[in-house]
Amino acid sequence: MTTEELREALMLSPKNGYTKLTDDQRGEMNAYAKRYMAFMDASKTEREATAWAVAEAEKLGFKPFTPGMDAKPGDKIYYNNRNKAVALAIIGKEALSKGANICAAHVDSPRLDLKPNPLYEDAEIAYFKTHYYGGVKKYQWPITPLAIHGVVTRKDGTTVTITIGEKEDEPVLMISDLLIHLSSEQMKKPLATGIVAEQLNVILGTEPLEGEGADLVKLNILKWLNEHYGLIEEDFLSAELTMVPAGRCREVGLDRSLIAAYGHDDRVCAYAELDALFSIDTPSKTAVCILADKEEIGSIGISGMQSQFFEHFIGGLCDAQGVKLADCFANSFCLSADVANAYDPTFADVHDVRNNSKLNYGVAIMKYTGGNGKSRASDASAEAMGHVRSVMDRAGVLWQINTIGKVDVGGGGTVAAYMANRNIVTVDAGVPVLNMHAPWELASKLDCYMTMLACKAIYLA
Repeated sequence: MTTEELREALMLSPKNGYTKLTDDQRGEMNAYAKRYMAFMDASKTEREATAWAVAEAEKLGFKPFTPGMDAKPGDKIYYNNRNKAVALAIIGKEALSKGANICAAHVDSPRLDLKPNPLYEDAEIAYFKTHYYGGVKKYQWPITPLAIHGVVTRKDGTTVTITIGEKEDEPVLMISDLLIHLSSEQMKKPLATGIVAEQLNVILGTEPLEGEGADLVKLNILKWLNEHYGLIEEDFLSAELTMVPAGRCREVGLDRSLIAAYGHDDRVCAYAELDALFSIDTPSKTAVCILADKEEIGSIGISGMQSQFFEHFIGGLCDAQGVKLADCFANSFCLSADVANAYDPTFADVHDVRNNSKLNYGVAIMKYTGGNGKSRASDASAEAMGHVRSVMDRAGVLWQINTIGKVDVGGGGTVAAYMANRNIVTVDAGVPVLNMHAPWELASKLDCYMTMLACKAIYLA
């Protein structure tokens, strides 16, 4: 063989995915990107993403899960976990004793939650006090236009949904930052302490209510909330309100190749799972899609991946077929679909370029995540990685390998470990992202599309 033939046969030589796209694939990619952006505009919280998924599933004939129901090939079933997480399944031709093909993502994202007693006035300015959720760079949130999303259960027991700041004719909210003219001491601080958590106070208004006494600006805000939503201050004690970046997804770049959005991590993978599931008929093995909550704070709680809601759902389906849940799990495979860190040449010093995913090279497969000696990782076996390689190649999915930067520089986790703890073979994979955990993140349309195709390939494997 010649040197070039040996190079072609033996060496790994990744290429930009655009060199391999057909015209038909490019059209499908752009159509997929539009669908994804519409989902993101409607789904800025885990509640909104769950509601969107349930509504779309019902349009396609999915039925809500109830213990004791049938689970026959072709049945489409979903389990809404308290409006904050959802699992969906299309029952396969093979019995659940043969296992299921699972894609698992999360639909929560870093944000600013309101404290239980959030509303106060200082210097005749009304504010909300916040407590950040998940890993954020606090200095990124001041001066970012913000919207309120969430629900409040009022004193009478009724629940009201609140969304303020997303429509063109609605006001946005904002956190102030110190003017440069008085920032000499602030500018000397490390980025981590230039803005601290207790400074993330959201400005609500400055107009006082007519009359005498204290807190007239706060009272004016309460009057507005009461007129529009029937709220009193005590109702904040039973509220679930969060501040997220206001505004719609946007295409980025003169070539429109990137998408800017709040919450690519991890709704970009959640939507990939959904779109793929909604496009298939009866698979050989049961196809399961999981959209979980609380991943950004450890997958804990009643709606997180460490809870028993997944066992309750799959266990009920197994009972319908007379199958042991343990047998189903032991023969299942899970693609833990979570975003990867895309190589950023502006910050090249923290990346291992030989082992880092890049924009436009396809879905990023991760043997392990974690940090500091693979801590908190689900380290996939050679057999599991070989299975994923084979499935992707057979389906024509463009894929690449990723690790989370240089060793001991940092790290992160996914839901993979909690799926593997259930005796389910699990591999991490997802969309490479720039600006991860920032108010606005960037993802490549090509990588988003390839991740959807990867999920579809897993469902049909």
